[in-house]
Amino acid sequence: MAGIGALTAATIWGEVSAHVAHGLLILDVAVGVAACALLPVLLRWPVHGALALAVLAAVSPAATPAATLGTLHVAQRRAFLVAAAVGAAGVVTHAIRGLWRPIESLPFAWWLVLVVAAEAALVGWGQLSQARRALLDSLRERARRAEAEQARRVAEARAFERSRIAREMHDVLAHRLSLLATYAGALEYRPDASPERLAQAAGVVRAGVHQALEELREVITVLRDDEPADGTHPQPGLADLSRLATESRDAGTPVDVVARMSRPEELPGAVGRTVYRLVQEGLTNARKHAPGQPVRVLLDGRPGDTLLVELTNPVAPSAPSAPSAPSALGAPVVPSVNGSGTGLIGLTERVRLAGGELEHAISADGEFWLRARLPWPE
Repeated sequence: MAGIGALTAATIWGEVSAHVAHGLLILDVAVGVAACALLPVLLRWPVHGALALAVLAAVSPAATPAATLGTLHVAQRRAFLVAAAVGAAGVVTHAIRGLWRPIESLPFAWWLVLVVAAEAALVGWGQLSQARRALLDSLRERARRAEAEQARRVAEARAFERSRIAREMHDVLAHRLSLLATYAGALEYRPDASPERLAQAAGVVRAGVHQALEELREVITVLRDDEPADGTHPQPGLADLSRLATESRDAGTPVDVVARMSRPEELPGAVGRTVYRLVQEGLTNARKHAPGQPVRVLLDGRPGDTLLVELTNPVAPSAPSAPSAPSALGAPVVPSVNGSGTGLIGLTERVRLAGGELEHAISADGEFWLRARLPWPE
């Protein structure tokens, strides 16, 4: 505003230097003051303020600086048609002033050309500034959204990794701890056993705890890139099913593994790990909910087709009075702590991520079955 006031004063001083009539000089001063007073109106209501300043410019050149600012201000903040209309109003008002207060050294035609060029330049400059500002705002918004999207992807990746770690830890530790609970239950059930058997059971529990800690360390160190941290602790796969079945038999759960696979050595490692975790979770659930009941594991498939993994076991009585099958320690098998059902949920997610399907139900003859179909690429 100070700059416009200075330009207005310079314009009035030019009129004084040109020896204009005394009445016109008073008019110019009054119009200049009115134009400066209308500047706050221009900031609040750009179109109305610019039109008022254009009308004043038709009366006196003292309003021309403020009217010029009005046209530029509207062009920077309004649509092109509105800005063009304000610019056209400026051309008309300046043309009127050129008719009744002509410049002696400048023909009216050239005056009109200069006015049109100036108003067109103001409208174009304002529209260009508006477009540039809109572009910068758009780029800032895109950058903000890109940062938000990146943060969302990072959060999703972290959540997925945490859920993957939790699922892996559940698969590993639930199996190991259920074995320990079985042996510990046998110790509690037979406190009168011979010192040799008690020492044997305590040794099994101690070794199991050590192995559980080792498996937990392997999960944490190996999980992120799904590759072994070194060559001594690879991820378990199809070849480790026999060891898994032996552990379950030693804990008092009869396990029968039936393999009808063609070319099992061609099974991809990722599918083999999924099969291992699936059988591991099935045996863990069998020990929890049907202790001592036999479990049948069926593996059937061939390359280029699907791999069927099925575990079946009789459902244990709802409230057994005494366990029926003896463990390897000479004591009955004691059921471990009941699960929350999250193991099957995590297992379903694992199988789904591998491109397969998982089903489980209790048949009419009282047999629980867990069945998964996994893709076996050629």
